[in-house]
Amino acid sequence: MSSKSHLRNVTVTLEEDVAQWARIEAARRDTSVSRLLGELLKEKMGAVEAKDSVADAADRLANFGKRHRLSLRGIKIKDLINEGRR
Repeated sequence: MSSKSHLRNVTVTLEEDVAQWARIEAARRDTSVSRLLGELLKEKMGAVEAKDSVADAADRLANFGKRHRLSLRGIKIKDLINEGRR
């Protein structure tokens, strides 16, 4: 964690089997349940943001095609990238 990060305390309610798994997993990783949950949530946040950015890029590409009356059906993104390099 960076020194500029502000950590917040939260209360989490878990089902007993989930809490047990979290305790075992935290021990396996030699960390606390709190830190484990923070890391898992941060990973999830990054995955969602990456997925959103890919979806946004696909929307922008589709809108570009509509604006310029292009059909992008059947064209792979890697082909478009390679075309731009030529």
